[in-house]
Amino acid sequence: MQAKGQNIWPAVVPVVGSAFGGGFFAGQISTAGNGIADYNLVVGPVASAQSNLQWKTSNTGPDPTSVIDGPANSATMNSATYPCAQFCEGLTIGGFSDWYMPAMNELEICYYNLKPTTDANTTGSGTNLNAVPSRPSNYTAGNPAQTTAVIFQSGGSEAFATTASSQYWCSTQLANAYGRGQAIYNNGDQDANFKTVSRRVRAVRRVAV
Repeated sequence: MQAKGQNIWPAVVPVVGSAFGGGFFAGQISTAGNGIADYNLVVGPVASAQSNLQWKTSNTGPDPTSVIDGPANSATMNSATYPCAQFCEGLTIGGFSDWYMPAMNELEICYYNLKPTTDANTTGSGTNLNAVPSRPSNYTAGNPAQTTAVIFQSGGSEAFATTASSQYWCSTQLANAYGRGQAIYNNGDQDANFKTVSRRVRAVRRVAV
C-alpha cells in the first residue's frame, strides 16, 4: 500500500538539451560515483553564461583539485584572482544565482551529451565515474555521437564552440601552474594549460534529483 505522500512514480528525467532550470538539461551526475544520480546538471545559455577569461591571473597554486565538486571549487575561487570562477559566481540567469564553474567531470558530461559535431572522438579521454550511467573507460571514435539536441549541434544557437581556440576551462587544477579543460574542437580531448591563458568558460548549476 502506498504511504501517504509517497510518490510511487520514478522521477522524470528531462530531455537532453531541453530548457530546464534557467538553462538547458545537460545530463545527470552521481557525486558519490556509484551510478545513482543525485543531481541534474544545467548548462547556462551561451549568450549570458559563457565568456573567454583566464583561469587565474598567475600560474601558481595550489588550487581546488576536485573532479566533481564544482560548487566548492568555484566558491573557493570567487575573486578577481580567478576571472573564470568569478564570472560564473556572479551570474543571475532565469532567476537563479547559484551558477558556478564546472568541475572536470561535470564539463565532460556537457561534452558527452551535447557534443556539437559528427567528428570522431579522441580515444585518450572520457572516463567518468561521476556520469550517469557511470563510464569506466574512454571514448570510442563513435561514442559519444553528435547530440540529438539541434540547438546544441554545430551552428545551433546554444552549441559549444568548435574553433581551434575553443577549449573550455573547468574548475579543477591539474598542477600548481596548470588548470584542466576540455577541448571541444579537438573531439573531446581532456587537456590542460597554463592558468593565465584565456579560454572559454560556461557556467552550470545543479538541481537535486
